[in-house]
Amino acid sequence: MTLSTTRRASAPQILDRCRELVRPALVESVGRLHPWHAETAAFSLGWRGTGGEPLPGSQGKGVRQALAVLGAEAAGGSGEDAVLGAVAVELIHTFSLIHDDIMDGDETRRRRPTLWKAYGTGPAVLAGDALFALAVSTLAEAPGPGGPAAVRQLAGALGDLVHGQAQDLLFESRPWSGPGAVLPHEYRAMATHKTGSLLGCAAALGAVLAGAPASTAEALDLAGRHVGVAFQAVDDLLGIWGDPQVTGKPVHSDLRRLKKTYPVLAALSADHPAAGRLDALLTSAGPLDDAAARRAAELIAEAGGREATIAEAHEHLAAARACLDRAPLAEGAREDLLTLIPYLVDRTG
Repeated sequence: MTLSTTRRASAPQILDRCRELVRPALVESVGRLHPWHAETAAFSLGWRGTGGEPLPGSQGKGVRQALAVLGAEAAGGSGEDAVLGAVAVELIHTFSLIHDDIMDGDETRRRRPTLWKAYGTGPAVLAGDALFALAVSTLAEAPGPGGPAAVRQLAGALGDLVHGQAQDLLFESRPWSGPGAVLPHEYRAMATHKTGSLLGCAAALGAVLAGAPASTAEALDLAGRHVGVAFQAVDDLLGIWGDPQVTGKPVHSDLRRLKKTYPVLAALSADHPAAGRLDALLTSAGPLDDAAARRAAELIAEAGGREATIAEAHEHLAAARACLDRAPLAEGAREDLLTLIPYLVDRTG
């Protein structure tokens, strides 16, 4: 009996089970890279340090891997059906983080240097490109009739992901208020593309590779996209109020970079006196120092930005559950998905 059929597996147990299933194929796939790319990939995946030393237990949660495995099981197949899809989405996720860190200038991730900081920008760009190519070639090797549809599913998600990245970068040049200001609904659309597309693709890929009808894959894709918006909302909260010992990033990191995140945008759009004071603070010249960042966080909370972001996350969490309720899914896997989804949102790092 697998954990998914006990109906009592915890979210960490579900993630562990899916990682253990996928890990051998992921290791084999990375091992096909040029040795330099394999080294930087292992670093990015949290397997090894810059000196090649093993880092046991330091890899990420494997959320997208789990969604792919559960998508296959929810469609009535086995987790094994989704393994190559799980490998592909994990490689794409890692590629996106590498390039995202370069674009944002982030120097730390998971409490250690980002790849570009450890190896240089050029090697990091190349590593991301190598992982991108490897993901597509890995998925193209998936056996069975679902392979071509799976590749199309991934291609669509990649287009959405890059679209969302472009939106996020363009937001940086727009004003905080007045004509041209970024509105909460625009940020929501960006998060759906940037974060939700790959989460939705992961779940849908599993279903496609397990031979599910298009309607089932579409329901899982939409559920994953809603989870992505909720996940991004919580990420935005952690970027302002998260514990650096847990998140691995400096306190108020997003505020220091004047990043247009959902809590800030929700606060600025609120009918509250603190919104005007926040706007004045953010539009002052230069990055925020420690005192200004603390004050900005206080004003965001005072204007209701923190509560609005929590509400946004829970609204999309409910929408994801509704998508799963409407789809004809295998009961054990449905329960695993319903256990995993809130765990991804109610997190501290």
